[in-house]
Amino acid sequence: MYSIRTDLALEAKEIAAQGQETPDIPGLWSEAESKDGITVTRMEIKDNQAAQRIGKMVGHYVTLEVPGMRQGDTELQDKVATSMAKEFEAFLQRIGVTPKHSVLVVGLGNWNVTPDALGPIVVENMMVTRHFFELMPDQVSPGYRAVSAVAPGVLGTTGIESSDIVLGIVEKAKPDLVIAIDALASKSLERVNTTIQIADTGIHPGSGIGNKRKGLTKDILGVPCIGIGVPTVVYASTIVNNTMDMVLEHMKQHTDNTDPMFGIFGKMADNERLQLVREVLHPLGHDLLVTPKEIDKFIEDIANVIASGLNAALHEAVDTDNVAAYTH
Repeated sequence: MYSIRTDLALEAKEIAAQGQETPDIPGLWSEAESKDGITVTRMEIKDNQAAQRIGKMVGHYVTLEVPGMRQGDTELQDKVATSMAKEFEAFLQRIGVTPKHSVLVVGLGNWNVTPDALGPIVVENMMVTRHFFELMPDQVSPGYRAVSAVAPGVLGTTGIESSDIVLGIVEKAKPDLVIAIDALASKSLERVNTTIQIADTGIHPGSGIGNKRKGLTKDILGVPCIGIGVPTVVYASTIVNNTMDMVLEHMKQHTDNTDPMFGIFGKMADNERLQLVREVLHPLGHDLLVTPKEIDKFIEDIANVIASGLNAALHEAVDTDNVAAYTH
């Protein structure tokens, strides 16, 4: 049986809750609030039973959904960066990271593939300070912490697992926290380039597109690892399946009997229909990973938002309530 691939805990919860009388899943807590065009969903997977149910690790997840991000609204981008900074600060407090602790930011992904370039672009926009603390600590102004950043590339170009590269850096530089940033996969085209996920469970590069790679987690690195991701791609089969759902729902608004038009398709479970779509597309080589045509602009904008939010959250000297100066 095929399953819908997604890196977003919020979507995994939605999939697990399908067909239930209530959306509640034992062992999982969540709350959502919306303000200024930003919907923030906070989720905690409390036990292994809930983790297995939705296919995500035990831990805390925060998802920021901002449909207006695609409009290029700089004022909205500033609000998203501010909101993200505040949510990220809550993660730091929860795991006991203080302003005295050092941080390594890891930008996962491939510079040369635009939908996969989120991590390296964020690293390019980070405020790195570790060298000042190493070379001239007495001249560092109050309100800054030691931050280093690296974009380790991908296995296909380096021949080395990103996790192994990062582990070597961690053993030598000894940061107190690792922040890993990567592009994700979504089951929803609407969430592509409009959603940011923060998780204290670390990150597993390539998991959303079916690649099994060593993860960047506390167990592997020896220090806490917070993962930040943005869905930049969605499977063609998922788009086809979602389109069939929308057409079916549209037709149901006009007639109670959709059998003459859809027949068995209208009665199939979501996973069964997805399996059929993939079986049709796979031999043709058409189950592609799809990204919007404006990906160049989207990826730059959302990478700047993430970098600005992180700069504000990591350095007390950067005003969390006004990160506009660090966004553009």
